[in-house]
Amino acid sequence: MILRFSKTLLVAAVGFYYTLVVFNNLTDYGSNYAFVRHVMLMDSTFPGNHGMWRAIHPLWMQAVFYDAIILWEAATMLLLWAGAIELLRAAGKPGTAFQEAKTLAIGGLTASLLMWLVAFLSIGDEWFPMWQSRTWNGQEAASRMFLVVGVIFLLVAMPEGE
Repeated sequence: MILRFSKTLLVAAVGFYYTLVVFNNLTDYGSNYAFVRHVMLMDSTFPGNHGMWRAIHPLWMQAVFYDAIILWEAATMLLLWAGAIELLRAAGKPGTAFQEAKTLAIGGLTASLLMWLVAFLSIGDEWFPMWQSRTWNGQEAASRMFLVVGVIFLLVAMPEGE
């Protein structure tokens, strides 16, 4: 039973994390928008970078990308909270019921992993070589969150015994 509560609490903890992320992005829109904007402008990458043709300058495109990230984070947050509630409801039920209750949690954790891997590590870090920037580099944070969420995903995905 303790392992089931551990899984539930860890999913809720990631849901809490995303609640704070969404709250911060909505109440202090400009701070993280500046990060996205500079990454997309590639204005702090290495001088002479031959990939500068990839930079995106229109403000509306930068805003759309940032708004899409916030929507992705909000959807992830909702999936994780709903998943934690489903896990809590199924905690005392047979293993098959708890296994079936993992669907929303696994969906939320997958959405989180995809955000860090696709939006930050693939698009930000490689398409707009964020890794070249000393100021606007989220590579370490994205890698850390991918690792944290990945470990929780593996724990939650472990099959349940009866």
